[in-house]
Amino acid sequence: MSRNLILGGLLTGVFVIAAFLSFVWTPDSVEAMNIANRLKPPSADNLLGTDHFGRDILSMLMVGARTSIAVALVAVGIGMGLGVPLGLAAAARRGGMLDEVIMRMNDLIFAFPSLVIAILITAVFGPSATNAIIAIGIFNIPVFARITRGAALSLWKREFIMAAQVAGKTRTRISVEHILPNVANLLIVQGTIQFSLGILAEAGLSYVGLGAQPPIPSWGRMLADAQTMVSLAPHVALIPGLTIVAMVLGLNLLGDGLRDALDPRLKVVRA
Repeated sequence: MSRNLILGGLLTGVFVIAAFLSFVWTPDSVEAMNIANRLKPPSADNLLGTDHFGRDILSMLMVGARTSIAVALVAVGIGMGLGVPLGLAAAARRGGMLDEVIMRMNDLIFAFPSLVIAILITAVFGPSATNAIIAIGIFNIPVFARITRGAALSLWKREFIMAAQVAGKTRTRISVEHILPNVANLLIVQGTIQFSLGILAEAGLSYVGLGAQPPIPSWGRMLADAQTMVSLAPHVALIPGLTIVAMVLGLNLLGDGLRDALDPRLKVVRA
């Protein structure tokens, strides 16, 4: 087992545990304001200090982890749930009309960054965590579609696929029974990478006010609220910023570790 996998799993696990723990316990209420206790540095009473409303930063981070993980996880699920079937269908009909339509739609979505898509969605439906999920999920669809199509195209030339065609299996059945299991490892690794990008995207959307809305805590909004108080209380901005860095780093290390563990070619090279 690689060090990247262990370290990435530990870092990610800490935040996942904190997110689940926040459902039943936090050091303090995230809605309780204590102006007299505002901008306090880390202490025994508040391990990570307090923000400009006197709220416990550790409690805010725990609940914020729940928000960020939920948004990123559902968004990646949307991207994978729609992008993988589209990629399989495009590969099965390579060069045909369906392939051309799917890939041109992917190009169209790629032309608009997730932030622009979020702004368009929010302009119609209003800012919320749900709309952030939709925006990030839409941007993930072409990512998984392209990766699935590229990996599947190389498999369609393999002998075992030709044998399945000779046996009379349909392209759809071959895609599900033979192609998908052979690209699953690649999709798992990519899912981990997109998960980390989803965390960053959610933080960015919340930072500009398009993500989760008050009173729901969000790491990005914690940064936005703290930007004018960096000189007075640096910890208010540093702690959520470092939290985002640690979470993304953990997921990237986890993705690298999974790639090393799941790719047999890398095992052969390192052996």
